[in-house]
Amino acid sequence: MSNVASGNTIAEVASLIGDAARANMLSALMGGQALTAGELARQAGVTAQTTSGHLGKLTEARLIAVEKQGRHRYYRLASPDVAHAIHALMSVAASGPKRHHPIGPKDEALRLARTCYDHMAGRLAIALADALTGNGYVVLADGAGLVTDEGRRFLCDFGIDAGDATRSRRPLCRTCLDWSERRPHLAGRLGAALLDRTLALGWIARTAESRALRISRAGEAGFSGTFDLPADWRRSPSTPFS
Repeated sequence: MSNVASGNTIAEVASLIGDAARANMLSALMGGQALTAGELARQAGVTAQTTSGHLGKLTEARLIAVEKQGRHRYYRLASPDVAHAIHALMSVAASGPKRHHPIGPKDEALRLARTCYDHMAGRLAIALADALTGNGYVVLADGAGLVTDEGRRFLCDFGIDAGDATRSRRPLCRTCLDWSERRPHLAGRLGAALLDRTLALGWIARTAESRALRISRAGEAGFSGTFDLPADWRRSPSTPFS
């Protein structure tokens, strides 16, 4: 039996996300890692008691899920669908009325490379998507992506299996509109695999309590050499944060 998304149920979910503290918690979980209540409290700027109430509401609505390890509880987004919805709201918010927000080092780091739930976003992700499509490895259209035969061979050599799509209900490749660059990056199983593989290679690393990704020296050479990125891939038109 499936739930029917009536106007009332949509409004209930929207009201939960519409609270600033809860929205900050959900945004923090877009990093793809499970976080503790204390970590989420710091991200939201609220007390532990207030955080407990917010997490209870988000869990009850199945927007987040809780995992227990010993005495600790870790919270994560409940599903890729929830992550996709949060990212869509981020894109809408970024396209809204401009607000004065000077770009600082943390903002610039997020624009360069960050996690978007289980895949990469920012200028690095855009450059990778451009390279894969430009070399004929991936064909993108209408929000979906097709990995070509040549692309499967390339990805296999890189350590990513882009084979039988029947092994997972999740799409192999789809696009996700990057809220900072306003262009699509790669999501789906391929996007997740690219993040996992480059983390394993040490080309990128997560940063503490941030969605920003740090690109290592090996990564600078690896991304440019393997994917044939242009020399100016880091450059992007200056767009104020919203």
